[in-house]
Amino acid sequence: MFRRTFLLAVLALVVSLVGSDPAGALIDLQALIDDAESGSVLVLPSGTYRGRVIIDKPLEIRGEDWPVIDGGGDGTAIEIEAPDVTITGLVIRNTGDSLDRENAGISANAPRVTITGNRLENVLFGLFLRHADDSVVSHNEIGAIEADVARRGDGIRIWESDRVLVEGNIVDGGRDSVLWFSDDIVVRDNLFSNGRYGIHFMYSDNALVERNELSGNSVGGFLMYSFNLTIRDNLITQNYGPSGYGIGLKDLDGVEVTGNRFIGNRIGIYLDNSPATKGVEHHFTNNLFAYNETGAAFLPSVEGNIFTSNAFIDNGEQVGVQGKGDFEGNIWTVGAIGNHWSDFAGYDADGDGVGDVSYRLTDLFSTLTDNHPELHFFDQTPASRAIDLAAQMFPTFRPRPKVEDTAPLIEMPEIPVGIISVPDASVASTLGAAMAMLGVSVAVLMAGRRPRRRVRT
Repeated sequence: MFRRTFLLAVLALVVSLVGSDPAGALIDLQALIDDAESGSVLVLPSGTYRGRVIIDKPLEIRGEDWPVIDGGGDGTAIEIEAPDVTITGLVIRNTGDSLDRENAGISANAPRVTITGNRLENVLFGLFLRHADDSVVSHNEIGAIEADVARRGDGIRIWESDRVLVEGNIVDGGRDSVLWFSDDIVVRDNLFSNGRYGIHFMYSDNALVERNELSGNSVGGFLMYSFNLTIRDNLITQNYGPSGYGIGLKDLDGVEVTGNRFIGNRIGIYLDNSPATKGVEHHFTNNLFAYNETGAAFLPSVEGNIFTSNAFIDNGEQVGVQGKGDFEGNIWTVGAIGNHWSDFAGYDADGDGVGDVSYRLTDLFSTLTDNHPELHFFDQTPASRAIDLAAQMFPTFRPRPKVEDTAPLIEMPEIPVGIISVPDASVASTLGAAMAMLGVSVAVLMAGRRPRRRVRT
């Protein structure tokens, strides 16, 4: 095996020396692939290779000193049609721009594919996996073409591929990262930024989404029509498009949301018919909702969600209900454990860490904007403050509480920081800023001052 690998490396070096003319002709990568034995390792030294190749045998292609695979602006750069293929250490660039033909940096249509440690530049779709069970997509840097976001392809698209690991990738500027009809997927330690949907799940059961950063997208993540999802220890920040959800949950059953930080989004988390089945419960614990326009937003018919040990810090609206109807059937206290609310005006006379009176969210202006979103035009104006003041002075005008937490926590619960190992400075800087903002809030609370409400991000 060592001798075969050495000979292939020498062959590639010879081709790189004699296969390029002064005019800059590209090295014929397809010829090297065709000559390689099944199951061997093809080592590519630095150079520029002609893309639009097909791999139809088990093979590892390993780049040294970042060889470039150039698609020439047409079609897909690398197509994988055989199982047990590994691609690592390559720069892949210049695909075609046809959305209907799904031009991609790497397209795989076989199981047990490993794509790790590559850089993709000026690509329509980044990595596109179909029927690629038991594959690994890890530690790749995936960019996008320069185009309107709707004209870009997805940074990562996984279609009908079970048990795929997506770990440690940086996906920046693409349209979405889509995981559809794929069960038992793990999405861990990735950065999804500056796209339309950071991640978009649909019909994908038993998935784990942990320690990712979803930042600067129109929607951080939207998860739909799936069962048994665990969402934990993610940083979800500055997702501020027209919808602007940090995370949206629609028609899901069996969701656990714990240890996440929803900071500076238009809406931290949005719930639409989740749980979808009567009798199913979803649990939200130890999450931080801070500096969002709305911390958590519900459609009025949503029920079966249990919130405990979460912190709602200075959101413009702590909890919102979008639309008319009776909002009930969600739980904000279990036993003696409720949530921490930065605008709680009660007291703790016995010093047990739990408020002696309930927290009731009865903000009249927020209730009006829930039913009439166009009134947000008056948010933070003297008119909105006058309406809330009137409701406090004249109980006749006070609306029915949207939220009643009978055991509000005086101290903010411990929120897991979650170590995000994405190798990018923006993660550390964003997380540092978020924790600094949180520290300021804690200092204000410890000083006994009541934070102002309706502070926009």
